[in-house]
Amino acid sequence: MQHVTPDEALHLVEDEGYVYLDVRTEAEFQAGHPAGSVCIPAFLRTPAGMAPNPEFLDIARRHLKLDTPIVVGCQAGGRSAKAAEWLEQAGYQTVVNCSGGFGGGRDPETMQPVPGWQAAGHPVETGGEALR
Repeated sequence: MQHVTPDEALHLVEDEGYVYLDVRTEAEFQAGHPAGSVCIPAFLRTPAGMAPNPEFLDIARRHLKLDTPIVVGCQAGGRSAKAAEWLEQAGYQTVVNCSGGFGGGRDPETMQPVPGWQAAGHPVETGGEALR
């Protein structure tokens, strides 16, 4: 799987026609997300903690064609890496993971800090709903 920084993700979305898929919870998405992004939570909060969303791929298939180029992002990069893996296994052809996500994290290969989308000063909006 390819990992990109928030700067690279912005370029892919603005200049290459990628869709930014935010896989955080709907509440996280509503509090702030990359402008123009769509939300399909990869994990849901349960009484026992976070659990994979059993409808994730079904929702993705309803809204995103297999040839749609996708940047997957979450809060720090972990959930999105797992979601990107699921999408690739489901046959999506062009999927990249946004290292650092929305709030910042670490590059999975170098473990160096990566500022998130918001800290990088990229366009942010609030509100919205997850796709169903």
